[in-house]
Amino acid sequence: MSPARAKRESGPPKRGRKAKDEDSKAIDRDAILSFIAENPDKTSRRDIARAFGIKGADRIPLKRLLRELIDEGLIAGNRKSMRARGTLPPVFVAEITGRTADGEPLARPTNWDEEDGAPPPIIVLPDKGKTARPLPGLGDRALIRLLDDDGGNERLATVIRLLERPSAGILALYRELGDGSGRLQPVDKKDRKEYAVEPSDSKDAREGELVAAEPIRSHKLGLPHARVVSRIGHMQDEHAVSLIALHAHGIPVDFPADALAEAEQAQPADMKGLEDFRTVPFITIDPADARDHDDAVHAEADVDPKNKGGHIVHVAIADVSRYVPDGGPLDRAARDRGNSIYFPGRVVPMLPEALSNDLCSLREKEDRPSLVARMVFDASGIKQTHSFHRAMIRSTAKLAYQDAQSAIDGRANDTTGPLLGPVLKPLWSAYQAIAKARDQRGPLDLDLPERKLVLDKRGRIKRVVIPERLEAHRLIEAFMIAANVAAAETLEQAKSPLIYRAHDAPSPEKIEGLREFLATLDINFARGARIQPRHFNHILAQTKDTPHSNLVNEVILRAQAQAEYIHENYGHFGLNLRRYAHFTSPIRRYADLIVHRALISAVGLGKDGLSAPTTAKIPEIAEHISFTERRAMMAERETVDRLIAHYLADRVGARFSGRITGVTRAGLFIRLDDTGADGFVPISSIDGDYWRHDEIGHQLVGERSGRAFRLGDNADVRLLEAVPVAGALRFEILSEARKLSGDEKRVTRKRTQGAAKRGRSAHKPRIARRR
Repeated sequence: MSPARAKRESGPPKRGRKAKDEDSKAIDRDAILSFIAENPDKTSRRDIARAFGIKGADRIPLKRLLRELIDEGLIAGNRKSMRARGTLPPVFVAEITGRTADGEPLARPTNWDEEDGAPPPIIVLPDKGKTARPLPGLGDRALIRLLDDDGGNERLATVIRLLERPSAGILALYRELGDGSGRLQPVDKKDRKEYAVEPSDSKDAREGELVAAEPIRSHKLGLPHARVVSRIGHMQDEHAVSLIALHAHGIPVDFPADALAEAEQAQPADMKGLEDFRTVPFITIDPADARDHDDAVHAEADVDPKNKGGHIVHVAIADVSRYVPDGGPLDRAARDRGNSIYFPGRVVPMLPEALSNDLCSLREKEDRPSLVARMVFDASGIKQTHSFHRAMIRSTAKLAYQDAQSAIDGRANDTTGPLLGPVLKPLWSAYQAIAKARDQRGPLDLDLPERKLVLDKRGRIKRVVIPERLEAHRLIEAFMIAANVAAAETLEQAKSPLIYRAHDAPSPEKIEGLREFLATLDINFARGARIQPRHFNHILAQTKDTPHSNLVNEVILRAQAQAEYIHENYGHFGLNLRRYAHFTSPIRRYADLIVHRALISAVGLGKDGLSAPTTAKIPEIAEHISFTERRAMMAERETVDRLIAHYLADRVGARFSGRITGVTRAGLFIRLDDTGADGFVPISSIDGDYWRHDEIGHQLVGERSGRAFRLGDNADVRLLEAVPVAGALRFEILSEARKLSGDEKRVTRKRTQGAAKRGRSAHKPRIARRR
């Protein structure tokens, strides 16, 4: 309804002899609601009054009506901006909670009312104006403006301005001055100002220490002043360095008092409502330094003559829901954290240690309540049936991956020797069958070794290693995947709400980019076929043990979408599974706790299952824990980068061997072979040519020389600068660029020149000066 028509039909409320009887009901409520819905950019009280011709004292009934509509939940907002419930205003504050498959920021309104359900996905697009603003990063807050709909469920927006994150105090490096006072250099890159510290406010902090501080008022001119609240430690200490990432991302470290109290009051479970599985010889197989044990496994040959050669596999998972009531203080704290965070020398747990390291951990030779997935596989590794049980188990032994593998390989010790025949060999027999089915299924098979930092007693890097990938790792992984699939199937059959672990197929744009790149290596990637993991595996097998192997692994990885938690299933592309949920790690992942509660409700295993309020919030919870997972990954990676930057800080000028892991218009990213450290080579420091960015070929190409630096190439570099606070390394490249063939030169020149005309060139080419 237009404002003019609404005004003619309803008219302003008339004042006069009946003024005392006039109230908000004299104005057409439907007309007001229609106007707010149809004019989202003109919804202040003044706009509404002007549209309906309401002036002077007649605005009082309008004010009453708008208050009634807000109280009744029909609209939301304040006198400056009102909107229909469940809709977005044209301008609002939002937090960046993730990214699309194409890397665009995803935003969530900061003041969205949970009763309106989940907000629509908001994609933040770059501003292409003359004063283009930088795109916000994960965790940033921004004032954004909505654009037109994209035609689907998503909304498009641009940034008006970035906002400061809520401050939790100052985390800074302390610098001593000669007179006993000091300076604070905040570790937050956005906080560029320094703070002055008086001697009385320093807490005897020393040069280079990381400190927590708070600003204080000062009437002195010059730098703002601050007071040191606590000394955290030297920057080379992992504990101090990890606090930087925790602080920067707003990750909670301390548990609320009521959550700690609830954890301390928890008591060991009795047998009430539980099956007795304590005679089943479960074992835990974990990293040697694991502190908590979510899962225990057991396998045996199936004696059913109808399943000759088959196996029965039990996967027992800690029954965390028994100790964490839905909606209680512990539950709220766990949901807020979303997951545990693992740094090289410490863990920031999702649950207090009284639970994570004690009552919920499947300790050796101690009774522990568990949710057990019992799965029957045939001789070819195909699951025939499964069931879930709430049971008491008693782990027979705690093994490290290396110990279990050594026993299978014929090097048993005093612990694993007695377990070899009755426990370990049946596990491996079942795994070998399941592995056959996995190979038939064909999940994505990327070769991505991970580095591990080994710390000394002071929390400083002793060495960097790449742990060997053992069959024991694959065994546990295969059993956990099978249990996760069984959980998803059970909940789907029960029509229960659940949180899926989903992984989308690569976007058509990413596939086309990959196809163009592979063509530069004379590798054909067929068009038209529905992309499946096996297509990538074929390329990986084709290039294995060739000079292109690392390069192809990197490029295929970059083409993949990011896995997420979601309440609507679209499958798991990487695992090539139609349905998948996380069930096996409720001590460290909130998603698994939700799945446990859903199973308890769906299978009838108790009264402490999924509550109605939590069920209603599952879409929101899925979005939140996807964000906390990405937040944790960033904090873990940044901490490792800072520790390695400290480790290498005294080797500035040294020469290293590495590999090109990224090519951008600004330069090259290099990963060192011995430490896995990542650093950057600015394009301005690469001598001797005009360098163009060939986006399709993932390379920088010299316009005159016809040489190129390509993603995946080996590279010798010299370390020029290490900035531990930022975790940044700057290199100078020493290796010569690869020589391109005549055909490669022609194709590459045509590509880069065409890209330059379309505005896709890296930058205006320039020749770097020799230093």
